[in-house]
Amino acid sequence: MKPSAYFVNVGRGATVDETALAEALSDKRIAGAAIDVFDEEPLPAQHPFRSMDNVLATPHIGYVSESLYRTFYGDSLAHITAWLDRQDKDKAE
Repeated sequence: MKPSAYFVNVGRGATVDETALAEALSDKRIAGAAIDVFDEEPLPAQHPFRSMDNVLATPHIGYVSESLYRTFYGDSLAHITAWLDRQDKDKAE
Protein backbone atom coordinates (compact mmCIF):
# COMPACT_ATOMS: atom_id res chain seq x y z
CA MET A 1 0.00 0.00 0.00
CA LYS A 2 1.08 3.56 -0.64
CA PRO A 3 1.98 5.82 2.30
CA SER A 4 -1.17 7.84 1.50
CA ALA A 5 -3.43 4.76 1.67
CA TYR A 6 -6.07 4.09 4.30
CA PHE A 7 -6.84 0.51 5.25
CA VAL A 8 -10.51 -0.31 5.96
CA ASN A 9 -11.75 -3.58 7.46
CA VAL A 10 -15.38 -4.06 8.44
CA GLY A 11 -15.72 -7.71 7.40
CA ARG A 12 -13.60 -10.22 9.30
CA GLY A 13 -10.90 -9.53 11.86
CA ALA A 14 -8.96 -12.73 11.28
CA THR A 15 -8.22 -11.82 7.65
CA VAL A 16 -5.72 -9.20 8.80
CA ASP A 17 -2.33 -9.63 10.46
CA GLU A 18 -2.97 -7.10 13.23
CA THR A 19 0.67 -7.03 14.35
CA ALA A 20 1.87 -6.19 10.84
CA LEU A 21 -0.88 -3.59 10.43
CA ALA A 22 -0.02 -1.96 13.76
CA GLU A 23 3.64 -1.80 12.73
CA ALA A 24 2.78 -0.26 9.34
CA LEU A 25 0.58 2.33 11.05
CA SER A 26 3.14 3.07 13.74
CA ASP A 27 5.92 3.49 11.16
CA LYS A 28 3.56 5.65 9.00
CA ARG A 29 4.04 3.28 6.04
CA ILE A 30 0.30 3.82 5.48
CA ALA A 31 -1.71 6.90 6.39
CA GLY A 32 -4.32 5.27 8.58
CA ALA A 33 -6.92 2.63 9.20
CA ALA A 34 -10.62 2.35 9.95
CA ILE A 35 -11.29 -0.95 11.68
CA ASP A 36 -14.59 -2.39 12.84
CA VAL A 37 -13.54 -6.02 13.46
CA PHE A 38 -10.62 -7.53 15.34
CA ASP A 39 -8.99 -10.88 16.08
CA GLU A 40 -10.18 -10.52 19.66
CA GLU A 41 -13.40 -8.71 20.50
CA PRO A 42 -13.80 -6.60 22.42
CA LEU A 43 -10.45 -5.09 21.57
CA PRO A 44 -8.16 -5.52 24.62
CA ALA A 45 -7.51 -2.36 26.63
CA GLN A 46 -3.77 -2.40 25.92
CA HIS A 47 -4.06 -3.10 22.18
CA PRO A 48 -1.91 -0.69 20.10
CA PHE A 49 -4.88 0.34 17.91
CA ARG A 50 -6.45 2.03 20.95
CA SER A 51 -3.65 4.60 21.25
CA MET A 52 -2.83 5.32 17.60
CA ASP A 53 -3.87 8.71 16.26
CA ASN A 54 -4.19 7.33 12.72
CA VAL A 55 -6.69 4.58 13.63
CA LEU A 56 -10.46 4.85 13.81
CA ALA A 57 -11.66 1.77 15.67
CA THR A 58 -15.31 0.99 16.34
CA PRO A 59 -16.75 -1.98 18.26
CA HIS A 60 -18.25 -3.75 15.22
CA ILE A 61 -20.99 -1.16 14.87
CA GLY A 62 -19.67 0.70 11.85
CA TYR A 63 -22.68 -0.44 9.86
CA VAL A 64 -25.18 1.29 12.16
CA SER A 65 -27.06 4.06 10.43
CA GLU A 66 -30.71 5.00 10.13
CA SER A 67 -30.80 4.39 6.37
CA LEU A 68 -29.21 0.96 6.70
CA TYR A 69 -31.67 -0.08 9.40
CA ARG A 70 -34.54 1.13 7.22
CA THR A 71 -33.20 -1.08 4.42
CA PHE A 72 -32.63 -4.12 6.68
CA TYR A 73 -36.03 -3.95 8.33
CA GLY A 74 -37.85 -2.90 5.17
CA ASP A 75 -36.38 -5.83 3.22
CA SER A 76 -37.16 -8.23 6.08
CA LEU A 77 -40.76 -7.07 6.20
CA ALA A 78 -41.09 -7.39 2.42
CA HIS A 79 -39.73 -10.95 2.49
CA ILE A 80 -42.03 -12.00 5.34
CA THR A 81 -45.03 -10.44 3.61
CA ALA A 82 -44.18 -12.20 0.33
CA TRP A 83 -43.82 -15.52 2.16
CA LEU A 84 -47.17 -15.05 3.93
CA ASP A 85 -48.82 -14.13 0.62
CA ARG A 86 -47.50 -17.38 -0.92
CA GLN A 87 -48.80 -19.34 2.06
CA ASP A 88 -52.27 -17.81 1.61
CA LYS A 89 -52.17 -18.53 -2.14
CA ASP A 90 -51.17 -22.17 -1.54
CA LYS A 91 -54.05 -22.62 0.94
CA ALA A 92 -56.54 -21.15 -1.55
CA GLU A 93 -55.55 -23.62 -4.25
